[in-house]
Amino acid sequence: MIAAALSRRAALAGALALTTALPLLGCAPARADGPVAGGSVADRAVARRAGPRSFAPLIKRILPAVVNIAVEETVRGPDPLADLPPEIRRKFRDRLPPEAQHLTGAGSGFIIDPAGLIVTNNHVVGNADKIVVGLSDGRSYPARLVGSDELTDIALIKIDAPGLLPYVTFGSSRSLQVGDWVIAAGNPFGLGGSVTAGIVSAFGRDLGASPFDDFIQFDAPINPGNSGGPLFDNQGRVVGMNSAIYTPSGGSVGIGFAIPAELVSKIVNQLEAHGTIQRGWLGVTLSGGSGASPFTPAGPGGVRIVSVIPHGPAARAGLRAGDIVDAVNGRKLGSARALQRAIALAAPGSRVELGCTRHGHAFNLSVEVGLRPRIELN
Repeated sequence: MIAAALSRRAALAGALALTTALPLLGCAPARADGPVAGGSVADRAVARRAGPRSFAPLIKRILPAVVNIAVEETVRGPDPLADLPPEIRRKFRDRLPPEAQHLTGAGSGFIIDPAGLIVTNNHVVGNADKIVVGLSDGRSYPARLVGSDELTDIALIKIDAPGLLPYVTFGSSRSLQVGDWVIAAGNPFGLGGSVTAGIVSAFGRDLGASPFDDFIQFDAPINPGNSGGPLFDNQGRVVGMNSAIYTPSGGSVGIGFAIPAELVSKIVNQLEAHGTIQRGWLGVTLSGGSGASPFTPAGPGGVRIVSVIPHGPAARAGLRAGDIVDAVNGRKLGSARALQRAIALAAPGSRVELGCTRHGHAFNLSVEVGLRPRIELN
C-alpha cells in the first residue's frame, strides 16, 4: 500500500472502468420534538455538528466555485546522441532530436476570489505547459501560473473571465474534531464536478513527503483527479485541500489526506503577493530534525536543540545547545517537525516567542526569524 498523489495521466475511457456509483452519505438530525430541540446548548451544538438530512442545499451553494483543471506537459526522453563525440552530435542533431511526449492530466481546484484566483496542488499544474480551467457552468478558460510551492504542494493559478466568479472562503481545520462531517469536491478521473461526504478520521498525519506534512485524514472517497479540490466543513467553509490517498490499487479505499486550510491560506497569500515562498529560519539542529529521524515526537519537555549555528537567528537571540523548546507563540510542540513548520511559516524578519527550558528553568525567548537558506531545514 502506498500514499499516492491524486493526479493521474490516463485515458478517460480507462478511468471510467475503475469507478462505481457511490451513495451520498448523510446523517438525519434529531427530530424537532426530540430531546435535542429543547436540550442544553451543548446538545444543540452536537445536533449542528451531526450534519443535515441532505447536503443538497449546501452543495448548490459551494459547488459552483469548484473547478476542473486540464493540463498538458511536454516531456523529452533521453538524448540518443548523448554518448557520441561533440562533432557527431552537432552533425546529427537536427536529424534526430530527442523524442518528446505530450502528456495530459486532470485535477481540481477552487476559486477563492471573484476575479479568478484559483487554488490547486503543485503536482497538478507545477510542470504544465498548458492549463485550462473548466467552470461548473460549462465555460472554460486558459490559466496562468501565479506561483507554486513544491514543498507544501500548493499552487495558485489565475483565469480571466468576464464578470465576477463564485468563490469560497477558508475556514479553520482547528475547529474540526475527529468524527465531524466533511465534504470533498473535485474532478475524479476527469468526470467533472463531483462530491462525496465522510468524517474526519485523524489529524497530523505525516506521509514523509516534506518537512511540512500535517495532513487531515478523512474517509470521504476521493480518487485520481481530486487533487487540488476543496474539503469543506458542513458550513461550506474550506478546511483543507485534497492531495493524496492511501491505496493498494490506485483507487479509493476510504483513506484520504488533505492539507489543512491554515497552511494553504498562508502559502496562497505569499504566492499572490510575491509569486514565491520566503520561509523563516531559526539556525539550529534539532533532536529528531535534520540529521536524525524527522518523525521523532517531542519528549516530555519539548524539542532539544543539538547545536546552534554561529551568528544565526537563534544564536543572536541567546538560544544554546541543550536548550529545550516546547512552544512557539504559546502553541505546544508535538515533534521536531512541528517546530520546523512553525518557524518556516513565520515571515523572515518577524519575531516569534519560544517557550524554552534550560537546566530545568523555564523561560521565554523572543527570536527574530531569519530567511531560510535553500540547503537548510530548520
